[in-house]
Amino acid sequence: MDNLLICVDNALRTLLAKPVASRATPAHVQTERLSPKNCSGIALTDNTPLTPEERKLAGSLMRVNHVGEVCAQALYASQSLATQNSALKSYFRHSGQEELDHLAWTERRVKELDTHTSYLNPLWYAGAFGIGFLVAKIGGDKLSLGFVAETERQVGKHLQSHLGRLAKGDLESRAIVKQMKLDEESHSKKAIAKGATELPTPLKYLMRGVAKVMTNTAYHI
Repeated sequence: MDNLLICVDNALRTLLAKPVASRATPAHVQTERLSPKNCSGIALTDNTPLTPEERKLAGSLMRVNHVGEVCAQALYASQSLATQNSALKSYFRHSGQEELDHLAWTERRVKELDTHTSYLNPLWYAGAFGIGFLVAKIGGDKLSLGFVAETERQVGKHLQSHLGRLAKGDLESRAIVKQMKLDEESHSKKAIAKGATELPTPLKYLMRGVAKVMTNTAYHI
């Protein structure tokens, strides 16, 4: 019952509450590193304005990334609920906390770009939770870890494609996406180190197909 209540609490926090990051938004650090300095040695921010088209594109891409983080919260919560291994349960919860930073960063950036998060977030959360729980219960812990590893691997490639589409002057969005990509790659490696099983090729293709439908829909809605 405690584990179930934790899952319900996680869902409500993800969908209704304002996420609070434990780390500073990467854009702040990244901008200072890339920007020139004035005569006082203070970093200058590159305030190159985005065109309306660049701003709209960035907003849509960051909305997609926010949906990905909503799904990440659901995935880790469902797998934590499904496993009977206390060490893995702790690992999944810790990973979910790390992904919470991404949720906060993307939500903040979406609002800065004067757009909205996906109206279908409850649907995305429920779908990801159900898939994660089903995989963990049917395949066990190793397949569950394999699902995490493959998911994070695909997300990393997805984020790399966003870096190719975002405007070069959009330092804020690019810095967030770069740090998210590093974190997702780290999560994938950790899952493999814990004994993840390589997923069957058909399941990988199915995951890509579902992800494509989700991203294409979230881009607009």
